[in-house]
Amino acid sequence: MTSRMTDHMKRAKGGFEPLFAAEAAIKGSTLEPLLIHLVKLRASQINGCAFCIQMHVAEALTDGETPLRLHMLPAWRESPLYSERERAALAWTEALTKLPETGAPDADWAKVEAAFDVDERAWLTLSIGAINLWNRVQAGLRVPHGTRLPEAQANAA
Repeated sequence: MTSRMTDHMKRAKGGFEPLFAAEAAIKGSTLEPLLIHLVKLRASQINGCAFCIQMHVAEALTDGETPLRLHMLPAWRESPLYSERERAALAWTEALTKLPETGAPDADWAKVEAAFDVDERAWLTLSIGAINLWNRVQAGLRVPHGTRLPEAQANAA
């Protein structure tokens, strides 16, 4: 695969700077870092964004996520490895990432309401929207993904 652009962030600097600021704000929110990693990774898997998949796996491992939970993420509904809070976030992630198909169902929103406070709901929804935008930029421009993962964490249980 050949990259379509290598300098897109420089060429649209004024547009990317607010995206980086939004990411910093999301990171500073009350949402748990590992939850954010799961959300970003799941959306990236659905969207087929290799750049973002590699990046979010590496970041999650660095932050202490287990390889097994990352491997099982596409089958989260059938796995006992995820909390009810994570399940609500993942269902909402899938609903918003596949918005034309799902219409953001009330049942998924009800799970979010049960698991997150009002501020967290806003941050979660913003996080999902942001990663979907990043996926479209990076996959659309065919930005090459990294080829390494953190060594120590990649071999953890």
